[in-house]
Amino acid sequence: MTAKLTAAMVVMDGGGDRPVPELGGLTPLQAAKTPNFDRLASQGQSGLMHVISPGVTPGSDTAHLALFGYDPVSTYPGRGPLEALGAGLQSRPGDVAFRANFATMNPDFTVIDRRAGREFTSEEGAALQKALDGLDIDGVKVHFVHTVEHRGALVLEGKGLSEKITDVDPHEDGKKILQAEPLVPEARKTADVVNRLIRLSYERLRGLDVNKARQKRGIAPANVLLLRGPGQHREVATLKERFGIRCAVLAGGALYIGTAKYVGMDHVKVQGQTGTIDTNFDGIADKAIECIEGGYDYVFIHIKATDNASHDHNVKQKILAIERTDKMVGRILDKVRDRVVIAVTADHTTPVTVGEHTCDPVPIVIWAPFLRPDSSKRFTEIDAARGALHTIRGMDVLPTLLGYAGKTEKFGS
Repeated sequence: MTAKLTAAMVVMDGGGDRPVPELGGLTPLQAAKTPNFDRLASQGQSGLMHVISPGVTPGSDTAHLALFGYDPVSTYPGRGPLEALGAGLQSRPGDVAFRANFATMNPDFTVIDRRAGREFTSEEGAALQKALDGLDIDGVKVHFVHTVEHRGALVLEGKGLSEKITDVDPHEDGKKILQAEPLVPEARKTADVVNRLIRLSYERLRGLDVNKARQKRGIAPANVLLLRGPGQHREVATLKERFGIRCAVLAGGALYIGTAKYVGMDHVKVQGQTGTIDTNFDGIADKAIECIEGGYDYVFIHIKATDNASHDHNVKQKILAIERTDKMVGRILDKVRDRVVIAVTADHTTPVTVGEHTCDPVPIVIWAPFLRPDSSKRFTEIDAARGALHTIRGMDVLPTLLGYAGKTEKFGS
């Protein structure tokens, strides 16, 4: 009988890439120094992964549902509820949740800066949150929380709500905030509440002392709230219910935390874990070791810095993020090598030459002390194409890890 191990997955957000002219036609993974990833590749099994399906460009939210073993077509509730869960808000069936961000606009509702300068102190965020959280609009309760920088999450709680409305966010500076419109007749109430909320946010935020102080410092005021990505919470079977496993997520972004909570994972906080290149890689490794030694059956580790670098077209920083993640994985394996089955992969490809998600499959390597190794020697998009895993779906990765970890029962007699 296979010894019971802990399954672990490390995801470098947007880690897949294409050949980069600046690197002489290499991908960032090929250019990076990754001795730990390469050791996993030479001793384990590699392949390419279509996170959702061939030709489909994954969003970060749907990609993670697939990596957690769920069909995103049938289980995706929209991004809003996942952001809300990750931000610490309760999102229940019937509520409508949104991604939210502070913006700067003119009195004619033309957006000047969709991110209101991006820079926010925790004190500023708390003051802005206080002005909006708890509002009541026609019997609909507003729950709002500021998360990081200009970002937040918002939940509408009330009867007769629907997520089937259009966005108010114009998605570009220099354009006017849009009117929410119902996509189905029963969504009229929700659209009206959202339109009133946007105007009310301007009335309540524009005169706050915190915004006056920001303007004095030459920083854009956060004088309106933009909402997008409406969705309604759905009930799905948790990973505990499906597989009987205890799961932990180590992530710094609300979306990834929320998606993990949605499927029943415990959020294990790491001091200094952020979405930036300066995230606490050593702290993440140490907490992962603690989770593995503490009896978790599955540990999911998310690194955002690779994706940020890709969106910024910053190839040097992407290579740095890859190399720091490689060291983090080495730190984990130094302590618990004989106790884990580990996968290293990405949730989607974000080429630094493009700056956006694309449909290209991503490399994946799976390692365990007893795996039959294939002929791959490095962890790259090119080497992975020759690996024993061939082409695998995102939904199949977690069951594969759990099978190798001895967490699943035999099928049949």
